[in-house]
Amino acid sequence: MAIAGLVPVRGSLRIAGHQAASLDVDARRALGLAHIAEDRLGMALITEFTAEENAILGDQRRSPFARGWLAAPGAITEAARRRMEEYDVRPAEPKAPTGTLSGGNQQKLVCAREMGRQPLCLIVGQPTRGVDIAASDFIHQRLLALKEAGTAMLLVSADLDEIRALAHRILVMEGGRIAGALGPAASERELGVLVGGGLAR
Repeated sequence: MAIAGLVPVRGSLRIAGHQAASLDVDARRALGLAHIAEDRLGMALITEFTAEENAILGDQRRSPFARGWLAAPGAITEAARRRMEEYDVRPAEPKAPTGTLSGGNQQKLVCAREMGRQPLCLIVGQPTRGVDIAASDFIHQRLLALKEAGTAMLLVSADLDEIRALAHRILVMEGGRIAGALGPAASERELGVLVGGGLAR
């Protein structure tokens, strides 16, 4: 949350070579930072909005979605439909109320918005929590494709299999501090020792 700009940073933060600790969320996004929030309903989506409104949330004041102070409805609908089709959001209907979508499709809508920007850096919190197996596999494949394209990714997950499948490096936190770093081939015992506050062997 600190990196994303949702809570104050204590210390320094650089994004793409720029000092970013004092920048707000919009300014950090302009530097290439994207954020798939852990709580999609509380932080990533406004369920009273339509799918197309959520599909461009955060970019609604920028071209091509706005002309001065006025929205550009055609551009919004076109971009939303393209993103929804690309990320298999069902139904791919931009005017659909977001609250009527299933949890998996809501999550794919968030992924479509954040990953669709082709960010330089992506923060991902619990990307497949509460979604079905098919949606989980789809999201994993999209994250892997983005990683292979060169996006730096910070993944926070309680799912050990998910971490092993997606991460190059695993940092274990215990008591608010980094207890150690291991590779994705680390055993559950090695990870468990770090989680418990011990030292990795």
